[in-house]
Amino acid sequence: MDHARTILRQRIRRRNRVRRSLRGTAERPRLAVFRTHKHIYAQVIDDMAGRTLASASSMDKQIRDSIGFGGNKQAAEAIGRAVAERAQAAGVTKVCFDRGAFRYHGRVAALADAARAAGLEF
Repeated sequence: MDHARTILRQRIRRRNRVRRSLRGTAERPRLAVFRTHKHIYAQVIDDMAGRTLASASSMDKQIRDSIGFGGNKQAAEAIGRAVAERAQAAGVTKVCFDRGAFRYHGRVAALADAARAAGLEF
């Protein structure tokens, strides 16, 4: 039990270190990414208003049917495209990328590249 708590504390410290320099505004909201072994989630957040402007995850019904398993790069790319489309529908074109406690590598990088290719600027 103590080991799990230590790992959770380390993840929270890493996340806070990354977010210390990031703030989502109305002009440039924050694109936050969270991943688990089975799923990946992305949100476009305006921190000043405390609102989520757009979101997508591998648990969404439309996306889940097309990707199958949510814990791989193909799923991350689909989520990146979906969150970019939903953000643009909400009027957002520029974001700042928040990788949270996760390295910019693998699924996180695949999501970011797909969101860039779909039209988000960061």
